[in-house]
Amino acid sequence: MPARVLQLALLIAASGAVALMIGFGGDLAALAGLGAMALGTVLAAPAAREAETRWWALLAAGTAVAGAGEALSLLTETFGGLVSAIGAIAALVAVVVAFPTE
Repeated sequence: MPARVLQLALLIAASGAVALMIGFGGDLAALAGLGAMALGTVLAAPAAREAETRWWALLAAGTAVAGAGEALSLLTETFGGLVSAIGAIAALVAVVVAFPTE
């Protein structure tokens, strides 16, 4: 996978995580951020097969936890938001680890 394509996929996932954490715009913005995280995770998947590290597993787990947190926030907003933030932070850590600089 070309480095530019991986960079774009990771930037999409990171922007979704930031949008999810900021929460400006309510539930619609949070769902759009979650969608961007999922899209970035799927687009970065081919690069995970070539990598020696486990960054993609952290990115996928962070996206899944953020999704579960958003679903949970429909029942209890505070706890669901906390779970979503933890998932978004995990995804951001994976993006930082995986981002190619070349």
